[in-house]
Amino acid sequence: MSRGVEILCPQCGEESFLRREPVYDGFRKTGEKLTCAACGHRFESESEVPFKGAKGPGVFGPADRSRKPDLFAGDEVRNCRRCEHYVVNPFVQRCVLHGRTVEATDGCADFAAKRPAEEGGAADPS
Repeated sequence: MSRGVEILCPQCGEESFLRREPVYDGFRKTGEKLTCAACGHRFESESEVPFKGAKGPGVFGPADRSRKPDLFAGDEVRNCRRCEHYVVNPFVQRCVLHGRTVEATDGCADFAAKRPAEEGGAADPS
């Protein structure tokens, strides 16, 4: 059962939308009335509705599409909070390599991952 909405109406010849109206018998839904939104032409069943095909330019194919970005490809941990040069005290967060105040979510090209605690590096609290 196709649930498309764009049609090519045979009555008015326009590109229009399929209008679906419920049909009730008392409080019970018994079906749907399918009509053209432009001219009101009624279709008896969904099988006779001329749905508009998904047309696109034939110039590009699936190989031409850009690759889906992988937001968490491994570089998401390259921020100051996970760098070995990041130092936190109760008053300020600093980068000892550059000698400046930083935020935990900042990053730079000189990122160096913290060593695990068993190798002598500071343990990551997160």
